[in-house]
Amino acid sequence: MRLKGKTALITGAGSGMGRVATSLFVAEGANVVATDISSVGLADTEALIARDHPEAVGRVQSLTGDVTDAADVERWVKMGVDHFGALNILYNNAGIFPDDDRSVINTDEDTWAKTLDVNLKGVMLCCKYAIPEMQRAGGGSVVNVASFVALVGCTVPQDAYTASKGAVLALTKSLAVQFGPDGVRVNAICPGPILTPLLADLFPSEEEKMKRLNRIPLGRFGLPEDIAYAALYLASDESSWMTGTQFVVDGGITVNYF
Repeated sequence: MRLKGKTALITGAGSGMGRVATSLFVAEGANVVATDISSVGLADTEALIARDHPEAVGRVQSLTGDVTDAADVERWVKMGVDHFGALNILYNNAGIFPDDDRSVINTDEDTWAKTLDVNLKGVMLCCKYAIPEMQRAGGGSVVNVASFVALVGCTVPQDAYTASKGAVLALTKSLAVQFGPDGVRVNAICPGPILTPLLADLFPSEEEKMKRLNRIPLGRFGLPEDIAYAALYLASDESSWMTGTQFVVDGGITVNYF
């Protein structure tokens, strides 16, 4: 088991990539502090764990709260450490992609502020409270979720999201330099387009879907599992000489010139 004896805090664990990562991490032996703003989503994640990994039920602690609320984040970290004894991994997965996030010329300030609040401030707060616990534990791994749109421009703009994810990459590098001497590694994953109901709704026709797929050399959209396995590698000791990286998992879309 690649994470046996380690404790991970995963944000956005109540759905999508966070739920898949929670299931994968417990299957690999980790204790998981599963956090989300949705109690219903966390209950569904717990049900998935109970079904697929009944032996691991006692290794999951589900806590609701908001990544933009410092008191909630501090509580998550404290309760996780009190319950499991230490914190070794932070997976900053929570994020939003608002429908009304477009170009800077037609995105309202509230949408801009909310997007950066969740996608950037949330990462900052989780690192603020989790990294000192990793230092006390003798080291650890922070995995931040950025995006491929932080690396390339897009003809269909989502500028608040793009700006927030670009900032996550910059913050990742800064934290890697600061805390590397303490054995705390900080890396970012840059997912390409992941097939979710939200993504599927963006395609008004099969022709439009295929037009987007033609940009991806591997010929398919990503799955939540593709990102969860990347996070598992970065969380594990197998990546012990990696820090400050942007780990691109995108089917090749960012290297496709045409």
